[in-house]
Amino acid sequence: MNLSNLKPAEGSKVKRFRKGRGHGSGNGKTAGRGHKGQNSRSGGGVRPGFEGGQMPLYRRIPKRGFTNRNTKEIIAINVDRLNIFDNGSIVTIDELKKARIINNPKDGVKILGNGELTKKLTVKVNSFSKTAVEKIEAAGGKAEVI
Repeated sequence: MNLSNLKPAEGSKVKRFRKGRGHGSGNGKTAGRGHKGQNSRSGGGVRPGFEGGQMPLYRRIPKRGFTNRNTKEIIAINVDRLNIFDNGSIVTIDELKKARIINNPKDGVKILGNGELTKKLTVKVNSFSKTAVEKIEAAGGKAEVI
């Protein structure tokens, strides 16, 4: 096997077909567009989704529900995820991002009380559940709402 013997697989390299290059090419004059009509003209054709006047699919499908613009997207984290921090450290949203527990805090971060906390931490986030506050304080830490 030499580099000089290498060839692409048979049929994998197909030459681009050049339309509208004279009668001898077999695809001259109208270049495969046929005679007359909307699609034969330059700039012809219809917009995406147009079905010739028939009610288009995107309008036939039923729409349901409603999206409230005023809802807040809160990121929830369980208390046991905080065990990666050192004893006595201050946990903020920026620290959570650095530790890759969250990547986009959106409208805020809430600590939930699932799991056990073994470290004494000062946690400063947007909100806490009751059980999360109890577990943080039971471990000797503080839960501060920012």
